[in-house]
Amino acid sequence: MNDEKETGRLEAFSDGVFAVAITLLVLNIKTDDANLWNQWPTLLGFVTSFITVGIMWLNHHRLFTHIRRIDTMLILLNLLLLMVIVFVPVPTALLARFLPEADQPNQIRMAALAYSGTFLAMAVLFTALWRYATYHNRLLGKRADIKAVQGIDRQYFFGPALYMVCVVLAWLYVPASLFMLLALAIFFALPGHALPQRGRAPKEYRPDEEYRSSGD
Repeated sequence: MNDEKETGRLEAFSDGVFAVAITLLVLNIKTDDANLWNQWPTLLGFVTSFITVGIMWLNHHRLFTHIRRIDTMLILLNLLLLMVIVFVPVPTALLARFLPEADQPNQIRMAALAYSGTFLAMAVLFTALWRYATYHNRLLGKRADIKAVQGIDRQYFFGPALYMVCVVLAWLYVPASLFMLLALAIFFALPGHALPQRGRAPKEYRPDEEYRSSGD
């Protein structure tokens, strides 16, 4: 069996959605005030969201260097992920609107919860997509890099839990939540194989193992 890649159209469509989402972020910055520093909450939200969405795109590309086949479930999971990605400008705008309002702590907290909750949803869907594709080598390429795949496994293992911490911090102390979101974005930008391996290694992927697909 050859190792022909089937994911080209899905990747091209996903790249377009990422591009739209990351472009919409800049629309929150107003041009009626020449002093951009007065818009520091908007700029903070823009920078954090831009970096995070950009790194999500990087990770999406990284996953699909190993995923070579598609089926209906993978497409649906990817669509759900893209739906959350394109929603990111909405909680970003909410956070930028309420963050300067020190006398409205409840609104600030709710905006931060929506913001961190959106990134939690992205982390859950990223993990679900990767776990589905790698289960029994279901959709991996025959020549998938074992170390890279195991590195991604390690990196994603605690991803949703870490983003849940961001949600909790958004309720307790908003600046700490925003700082942790930015730190997590940087963490997920690292190649998975560059992270130290601890505990039992994930199940080894056998490049010559026959694909198990859903029959699509």
